[in-house]
Amino acid sequence: MASTYNVREINTNDIQHIIDYWLKSDHKYLQSLGVDIQKLPSEEQLKTMLTKQINLEYKDKPSFAVIWEIDGKAVGHSNITDISFGNSANMHLHLWEEDVRQKGAGTILVKQSLPFFFELFQLKSIICEPYAENPAPNKTLKKVGFKLIKRYKTIPGSLNFEQDVNQWEIKPALK
Repeated sequence: MASTYNVREINTNDIQHIIDYWLKSDHKYLQSLGVDIQKLPSEEQLKTMLTKQINLEYKDKPSFAVIWEIDGKAVGHSNITDISFGNSANMHLHLWEEDVRQKGAGTILVKQSLPFFFELFQLKSIICEPYAENPAPNKTLKKVGFKLIKRYKTIPGSLNFEQDVNQWEIKPALK
């Protein structure tokens, strides 16, 4: 039987899953994503930030997350940061469950996530800058239809070390 994929907005019941992902994942795995372990926030900081994010109006959110589900089980999340409402945002991708990574789930779930971001925030463009040495998200973004803009060195997010990233961009489909 084929798996059922679903994307939904984050709610308070999801907070502990995200905390566990960041604070209980293997450090080598997180570093392979470009994460600087020293920059990880505390459990309380994560809880406060996520609760605030959930409770703000869309136009006031500095970040926003959707939860990825397979067969009714939460397996990851995607979030946008640096939101410029009506213009652009930066997207991040996280599959929490090792057994669903590199099996095509990310491609399906990213495709299902994009309408949330484009419509709720009236975006004209979404940028994603994965670690250039992490092949999985780079392959996923290409499959989804993102265009490779450039490769450059930066600190792509608040939890990252300086690294080479591939900058990908997608614009909403014309209706």
